[in-house]
Order: sequence, then C-alpha cells, then structure tokens
Amino acid sequence: MDYPGRVIKKGEKDKKIVRAVQEKLNDSGCGPIDVDGDFGNKTFNAVKLFQARSTDENGNPLIVDGKIGPISWSTLFGEVTVPVINQSESDLLSKVVKNAKSQIGVLEDPVGSNGGPEVDEYLASVGLGSGFFWCMAFVYWCFNKSSKQLGINNPAVKTAGVIDHWNRTKGKRITFADAVNNPSKIKPGQIFIMSYGGGTGHTGIVESVSGGFINTIEGNTNEAGSRNGIGVFKRQRKINSINKGFIEYK
Repeated sequence: MDYPGRVIKKGEKDKKIVRAVQEKLNDSGCGPIDVDGDFGNKTFNAVKLFQARSTDENGNPLIVDGKIGPISWSTLFGEVTVPVINQSESDLLSKVVKNAKSQIGVLEDPVGSNGGPEVDEYLASVGLGSGFFWCMAFVYWCFNKSSKQLGINNPAVKTAGVIDHWNRTKGKRITFADAVNNPSKIKPGQIFIMSYGGGTGHTGIVESVSGGFINTIEGNTNEAGSRNGIGVFKRQRKINSINKGFIEYK
C-alpha cells in the first residue's frame, strides 16, 4: 500500500489503512494486535514498539511517538511505497530548481569571506555588497534569474533576511505543523525556512521530496549543514527539522 500523504494516528477513520498497518505490525513481531481497523491504544503501543526497534533509511532511530508519518511508513511498508516527487507543476519553480542546481559547487573566494565572484552576484541581487550572510540572497537570485528567463515578475521578497522573507511574503506559507501532518504539501521549488531565534535563520530550495525527507540546494552552507558555510551544496533534511515552514510561489 502506498503512503496516503498524511500522518496516520489514533482515531484514523480509514479502516483499510489501519488494517494494513496492523497486519504489518503483527508481521514485524510487534503484536499480536487485532486486525480490526481501529487505531486505538493497542495499535498505538505497537507502533511505538516498532519505532523503538527500527531505524530510517539512513540508519537513524525513528521518533517514538505512536504516529505513522512518511518515515515510519517507509520503514514499515518499504521505501517504494513512498513516492519521490522531483518535478514541479510550476514553470517558475522548475526553472528555479534548474538554476539552483547549476550553482552546486560554488565556493566563497576566499573561503570563509562571505564573498567571491558568484557570492557577490547573489548579494548584489538583493542590493548588498560582499561580506554578508547570503543563504537568502542565493534563493532570491535563483528566483530573479528564473523570472527574467520566463519574462515574468519575480514574486520573491527582495531581502537577504530569512525571517524577514517569511514575514513579508505574499506567497503561500506552509507552517511546520502543516508540513509534518501533511508532507504531501511539500513540493520541489518551495523555499524552506528554519528559525534560530533572534530573527536569524537559514534557508534553501527544495529540489525533491522523498517521504519525510527533502533534498535541498542551499547557499552559505557546507556538507554538515552549517547556516554560515562556505558554498552552495546539495543536502538532505527531514521535513520535521524545518521548524518554521515552507513558502510556495506560483
């Protein structure tokens, strides 16, 4: 059975889905529980037991919460049951992802300077000179270049501030809670927003979605995921690690 695109938890009304979960839990040795389509306490506890015994596709422990999101579903039913989404329905967002990909491997020059030929171009697109944090400037540059190529107005907020962009956007906001409960809402070309408090944050562009994971292209980061790194890198993050939310433009 394919992942239904939402978190399956206590009180789930679709008995067919619940029965499939209950059968898998029994098969995995986390029962015995009745295969009755009722997601009650016994099924909840069996899910927690399964999560406590299991790891995700990268070998990381599952969150033990008794809820079946895309990562727990993938572990229970197999990765092939959670489709990878790597195409956007929007011409703009498809172009944004393409332009972002073209920049993977760009590094600051000198490293650690928040500057260099390409980095200065990103910063200039939001009206700044060399030396500033530039993850959001990179995102804006991708949208600005894509909009010009398509001959349309750039919908992205012209700013280098991550939280400023979130606060001022006229695009569709998908909050953390919405994204976690309905991961099917996350699509390629969206902007992810992470907050670190005090008005600081980190951002990048969603390249593809695989269950509870997003593959991203980020500026001002590194292979370890720093928010003040040395270049443009492709990374993988969990949807539930994006603590502010996502922005979608058309």
